[in-house]
Formats: sequence, structure tokens, C-alpha cells
Amino acid sequence: MNRTTPSSYPVAGYPDRVTVYEVGPRDGLQNEAALVPTEVKAELVARLLAAGLPVVEATSFVHPRWVPQLADAEDLLRTLDGMDLHHADRRDLPVLVPNERGLDRALELGCRHVAIFGSATETFAQRNLNRGLEDQFTMFEPVVARARQQGLDVRAYVSMCFGDPWEGAVPVEQVVRVGTRLLDLGAGQLSLGDTIGVGTAGHVRALVRAFTEAGVPLDRLALHFHDTYGQALANAEAALGEGVTTFDASAGGLGGCPYAHSATGNLATEDLVWMLHGLGIETGVDLDALVATSTWLAGRLGRPSPSAVVRALG
Repeated sequence: MNRTTPSSYPVAGYPDRVTVYEVGPRDGLQNEAALVPTEVKAELVARLLAAGLPVVEATSFVHPRWVPQLADAEDLLRTLDGMDLHHADRRDLPVLVPNERGLDRALELGCRHVAIFGSATETFAQRNLNRGLEDQFTMFEPVVARARQQGLDVRAYVSMCFGDPWEGAVPVEQVVRVGTRLLDLGAGQLSLGDTIGVGTAGHVRALVRAFTEAGVPLDRLALHFHDTYGQALANAEAALGEGVTTFDASAGGLGGCPYAHSATGNLATEDLVWMLHGLGIETGVDLDALVATSTWLAGRLGRPSPSAVVRALG
């Protein structure tokens, strides 16, 4: 057996194909203390696209004071304009826009896909958005409306869906209430984030079912797991069993949250892809190329990758 290819044993009822939504260049790098050169970020995006990732979130138009690592958002996108992106169009790379000013910056650069970043809890909304749980919708409404009027696709992230470091357990019905309101504003897809990695498989199943019972189609849901307690892959498989077909992941397992220090690395893209391929699920991702990319990036960052698959194959 090729050691870079797991044996394939499909499971009845699981999806045939999954979209891996790569967040490494944005969510993966945003918590890095040392500034990563723009050229390295651009090469990372290009290499991820070459590895077959269907969606690569490039950056965020957040104010540089809040996330200095992403202060080069405009420079990064302009750098990508001059690169071979393997049949991808730079304008189709999603970017995060925290507010109307962020949307203005995205529109100036011709971006076609934007994302907003909401919270399922009051405390994190205050800390991350400087808004209350209810006030966040007032902030997001004109952002989504303007983006849709301009023909842009809008994704909505919801953080702290499984637990909050200040508030503890987050009721499922509260997450559903926040998520459905964001969809009602006009978001096309909702990414449910386990920001501090406390979710477990039963909790995942309960949350997904609660959304479907509220009338949200499965194709409008994505799951975003962190591996703080080693549960990310188990949680992803639980979501697969419920019919979810979009999963966020970060190349090499990089990432965290600048506003929640208990949030450690994202689910590693390589670990997710290894599991999916072992289940006979198509992703379109070249695992060898992806591992090579994360190994290269680990060298640039000066430390080994936290991804188990990268450590095994790199």
C-alpha cells in the first residue's frame, strides 16, 4: 500500500464528496506572533490552490490594530494578481470583512466572496466585535445587504457554538437562533465554529439536527473544528454522519483566535483529507502536494507542523 494513500472503506449513508474549505492563510496565520512576509502568504495560497483545494480563504480586511498579521491584505491580493493561481481567479478567493469599511476595501479589489464573523455568545461578541449579542446583527445587516446588492456571495461564521471560555456551555437553541438570523440577513452559508475545541460527537449531532429541524438545509451548513481536546476528527465524522458536506480546515493545523487564548489549532487539512479519503469520500485534494506545502510552511515558520499526517508523511 502507498503510505500516502489510506485504504478506502466507504460507509453507507456518508456523502460521496466533501468540500474542504481551506482557512489557513487567514485563520491559520492570524494568530502568528511573528509577521509572515506577504510573499510567503501569496505562495501559500498558490500552493494550496495547486494542491486542489476548491476554496482558499485568502485574508481579512480587519483593522491592522486588531490583527497586525493581516495588515497586508491589499498587498497580498495585488501580489496574487501577478501569480499563476492554477486556473483560479484571485477575485473568487473569499475574504473576511468585519464591517462596512472592510466591505469597502474588498469591493475596491473586486472580491466576489466575503465572510462576516459573528458570535453565539454575549461575552465573545463584546470582546471580538465590541458589540452585544443582539447589536451584532445591526452591524452585519448593511454589510450583507450591500454585498448582496453588488452580487457578492456572503458566508457567515458563528464562533463559540459549542462552548465559551467566559460563559461555559452554550445552549444549542441559542446557537440556532443566532445562526438562523444570520442566514435570514442574506448569508448563503453558515460556518459553525467550535472555537475552543470543547465539542464532542454527540453535541455535534445535536446541533446539526437542531438546525435541520429549524428548516436550514444541510448544504447551507459548514463545520469549523479546533483540536484543543483532540476531538476534531471525531466531530467531523459525526457531522458527516448527519450529512454535512462542507468542512473548514487549516493546512498544517495552524491557527487559533486572537481574542480567545484557549483556542488552539484548527483541524488540520491533511488529517481531515486522510480520513475522508479513507472513507472513500472525494475531495479533489492531492494529499502529497498538500503535505509538501505544510512542510514548506513549517520551515518558514521555524517549527514543526502540529498535523499528525504532516508529521507522518513530511
